[in-house]
Amino acid sequence: MQFYTNTVIIIKCIIIIPSVSVDSRLEELAHVEAWSQTNNLTLNRAKSLEIVFTDNRRKQTFQQPPALPNICRVDVIKILGVTISCTLSMCKHVDNVVSSCSQSVHALRILRAHGMTASSVLIVLKSVVIAKLVYAASSWWGYTAADDRKRLQAVIRRGIRSGLCEQQHKIVEETVEDADEQLFNNIIYNKLHVLNHILPGTKDTKSTTLQD
Repeated sequence: MQFYTNTVIIIKCIIIIPSVSVDSRLEELAHVEAWSQTNNLTLNRAKSLEIVFTDNRRKQTFQQPPALPNICRVDVIKILGVTISCTLSMCKHVDNVVSSCSQSVHALRILRAHGMTASSVLIVLKSVVIAKLVYAASSWWGYTAADDRKRLQAVIRRGIRSGLCEQQHKIVEETVEDADEQLFNNIIYNKLHVLNHILPGTKDTKSTTLQD
């Protein structure tokens, strides 16, 4: 095994800068570049993106800061498979998910017509279609609108009408709630979980006796 100590790894970066620090963006970026060089890395500005999140519900106009040098500013960005717009709308992400799941449902119908058993179809549906619908849902479900949730649920209804899954299949919202509860329980009871230290400290409850 050989180790190359002079190898430079090129990275693209996601930097979260709050609005109160908008004037120090150049300093923040310079700090990231200095850190990358110290760790034998190189920040690739050509592949880095900048997005400015705004709230369209506010009547007050927002003056966007000037773009960072050599970094493209976008209105939509994909972070770890989740597409987010500058207004925190999940419509684009739902579009992508519904389109991909619809293709998978169509493929399953063809496979079933060619002899795939019902149990195998159900396994593939849960591991592919349902997994796509609720992928990282804990991070984006709260930003979905009612129409977005209806479109996601329509994929399940299409699977039921096609006979790919049982009539009593959970709705998408219930699946997301179960995943949130499981994640929270893992954080609470697993002391080695990366998010466990964020939880507030436990309080000792002492029983008190009321006296007349």
